[in-house]
Amino acid sequence: MNAPNKYPTESLKLWGKAKQLREQYYQNYAKAKENGGLRWSGSAWALDALPAGLGDDVYSLTGEPYAAAVAHDKKFAKECMDAAESVGFARDLCSYMRIYWGGMHLDKYLYGGKFPKPDFIFQTQICCSHSKWYQHVAKVEQVPQFYVDVGVGPYKDMNAARLDYVTDQLLDGIEFLEKTTGRKFDDEKFLKAVKNEMRSTSRWADICALNKVKPAPLDEKTMYSLYVLATLSKSSQWCADFYDELYDEVKDRVARGIAAVPNEKCRMMSDTQPPWSFLKIFRYLETYGAVSIGSLYTFALEGIWEDKPDGSWGGRSLPWEKGIEMNTREQIARLYADWNLSKPQWQHFFDPRLKTEMMLRIVKEWQVDGVMLHLNRGCEGLSLGIMENRGGIAKAGVPIMTFEGNMGDEREFDEVRTQARVDAFMEQLGLRRQAA
Repeated sequence: MNAPNKYPTESLKLWGKAKQLREQYYQNYAKAKENGGLRWSGSAWALDALPAGLGDDVYSLTGEPYAAAVAHDKKFAKECMDAAESVGFARDLCSYMRIYWGGMHLDKYLYGGKFPKPDFIFQTQICCSHSKWYQHVAKVEQVPQFYVDVGVGPYKDMNAARLDYVTDQLLDGIEFLEKTTGRKFDDEKFLKAVKNEMRSTSRWADICALNKVKPAPLDEKTMYSLYVLATLSKSSQWCADFYDELYDEVKDRVARGIAAVPNEKCRMMSDTQPPWSFLKIFRYLETYGAVSIGSLYTFALEGIWEDKPDGSWGGRSLPWEKGIEMNTREQIARLYADWNLSKPQWQHFFDPRLKTEMMLRIVKEWQVDGVMLHLNRGCEGLSLGIMENRGGIAKAGVPIMTFEGNMGDEREFDEVRTQARVDAFMEQLGLRRQAA
């Protein structure tokens, strides 16, 4: 066995700022009412540039990243899920949904105090759980609710009628927001928020594309704490500006050959949400010199991509840089709808083969040696078609392993068994654990 490669490594300079921004987001939501502001709740895929048109004192609580944060606290997560089950909800439902519901019924907030009540629900509908999740929240909290159906088929088949369908719902959503809050919708604030979201999601894709080089400047465990900012508030100025800063830092790491994993010998790719209580599985990979460079989930849950002139995958070009006008409310809403409907992570809801193609593209462009699929019982949406994905990747000759678990319910993850499967897979790839 050859001696492991040694690359220079260093901590991210922006790590502290990312943590601070995340904490501030949750505190802002909790304290919004003290300052006369508004609170709304919805998913990380909610089209949050619309509520931003109501003013600068409007704060959201996106359910999935909140539940993922709770999942890291095993004791509180179990308390929440037990509470949801005691109300009568089945254990095989989305674990994020059960965690959120449980905290609401317990009236406990992860960051202290009572569970903050939203003023309204603003939500998208593509995952099978999304609308039912917030329908229950609206019923319990007795607040108005609005849903945007974005399940119009894959982007490759987009046409004017499908785009009109979503655009018209966004315009209806603006009327709902005005009627519900009594505030006048500000088109200038809406435009600014849409531009911020486009900046954030395109730039996050650019950051992920920098991981194509060897050694990888970022590892996936670290990326989880960075992509999450877009799941919180992708249309905010602070998120867009942070990703610009982060892009510059990661680009500098590439230029200087700074590695996320100093002993990188093997490049892995994962899939779907990880078991949040056991992120140390990624550190276990590193004992073999294996780095997880990311996944379709990490890259495209919020990243917006396009084919570049050289045939590679990169961040989608911003409309105003191509001279596309965004002058009227209707123009802004239509471009905003089109932007989100191109989200790679939405495509596999319509056909698992589309996801397989994208995963194989990542294998090729990011120089991946092996794939780890999390058979995630906690998310019906992102696990949809996952065994078809496994078959397609294996058929393409790419080494692949699976492990069972649950993103939010640690009772369904067997750490010892998973480590044994990793050991066997690493042996298949010709790797041995390296001394510390």
